[in-house]
Amino acid sequence: MNRKIHMMAVLLFLSIAMLAGCSEKEEKAAEKEINNKTEKTSEKKATEKIPEAPKELEDMIKQHPGVLMEKYMNPKLEGLSGWAGYDYINFYKDEFQPLAEKEIKSYFSKNKDLSSQEIYNYLVYQLASGQYESYYEQLLSYEHGYEMPELPSGPDEIEEEKKPKKTNVVILVDASGSMKAEVDGGVKMDLAKETIKKFTDDLPDDTSVSLFAYGHIGSGDDSDKAKSCEGIEEAYPLKVYEEAAFDASLNSFKASGWTPLAGAIDKANELLSKYPESEYENIVYIVSDGVETCGGDPVAAANKLSDKNIKAKLNIIGFDVDDKGQQQLMKVADAGNGKYATVRDKASLEDQVLKKWRPTIGQLVWTQGVSGQDYIDAQKRMNDIYNPLFHISTNEGNRIRNAVYFLQQNNLIPREIGNEVIDLADASAELRNEHFKKIKEEKQAEAERVQKEINAKVEAWKQQWRDEIN
Repeated sequence: MNRKIHMMAVLLFLSIAMLAGCSEKEEKAAEKEINNKTEKTSEKKATEKIPEAPKELEDMIKQHPGVLMEKYMNPKLEGLSGWAGYDYINFYKDEFQPLAEKEIKSYFSKNKDLSSQEIYNYLVYQLASGQYESYYEQLLSYEHGYEMPELPSGPDEIEEEKKPKKTNVVILVDASGSMKAEVDGGVKMDLAKETIKKFTDDLPDDTSVSLFAYGHIGSGDDSDKAKSCEGIEEAYPLKVYEEAAFDASLNSFKASGWTPLAGAIDKANELLSKYPESEYENIVYIVSDGVETCGGDPVAAANKLSDKNIKAKLNIIGFDVDDKGQQQLMKVADAGNGKYATVRDKASLEDQVLKKWRPTIGQLVWTQGVSGQDYIDAQKRMNDIYNPLFHISTNEGNRIRNAVYFLQQNNLIPREIGNEVIDLADASAELRNEHFKKIKEEKQAEAERVQKEINAKVEAWKQQWRDEIN
């Protein structure tokens, strides 16, 4: 009896072991099948993730950077031209291309029999520039900057211009906390003071000068806002320029608090209200790095400044200002019948203040047309936008072309299919470049037309009134 029980126990154990073994084998087989399905699904999803390459120009311009470009390329190099363009070429050949070819080879080793469009989609997905939109917007908004000077048009106006007028110059300096920031060349507040000093040193001896600081009281904290917004101070009272006293006034304040721009313009208005346009030429200059932060309306304040009998002109330098600040300061300068310019560093600040502001002193502007320097400046600004745009487009096409050559040489795609991909890349590059070139030529033609028109009118005016002026 005991032996039978023992045998039954052994048989039961063996049965359980066999069932467990089968179950384990079945589980492993099921797991393997799931893994195979997952891998196939992953490969399929990887292929599906490749987006269609843009065909329309608008979509090309908005194209995001390619995966490999974003990972390995220095975007500052891609738009370089001339001798500097070799920096891109060397970086591309020595560092970027080997990494890109490794990635591309891996993909096409696993993905066979793709159409030319599918290959092109993948190469754009990996190698697209992604830098078009910023340059393109600059190209569209480019303006030559040529302006028709004010030319008296009749004998009465000529006689009026011949009457001697005294000149009042009021300088408003933004001393808000953001002026403590650094730009190329130094701290914004220090650079502004240095440049204003050079500007006032060279004013005509009979020019009266006033210096206001605003935003220099308190701090940028909310608790100091009221005090800071009310803190607008005439550091140098309106009088003939005295170097030592003016220097002391410049050094009497530091960048600190909020930005009461409208309040500062109102102070200039109060000061100049005693000096009618019939006897004085009143000019207000502002150096600022931001928008009004004290709740005032600087555009309305500028309108008052130009509408009264003082008819002051309001010129503004935007020092390293963001887009929002530029838009506001442009409107303020326009309301004040003046000019606005943006500068980013020490060199451009000095160039704008010392070369562009001075001609307005003593009624010099209306005797000049478009100078050679104005033309050179306009051309340079255009080239600084167009050249990078052209080169990033051309370089994108070349990257795709080189990738195709690599795939053909390694027998990863058929030669005829590769040639079709190159045709797609060339067509896209041509579409972009022709469009960019057309806009450039239209902008240049308009600049040339305006230049000729201004110079012709100025020359005709000089010829007509030469005897009366002399």
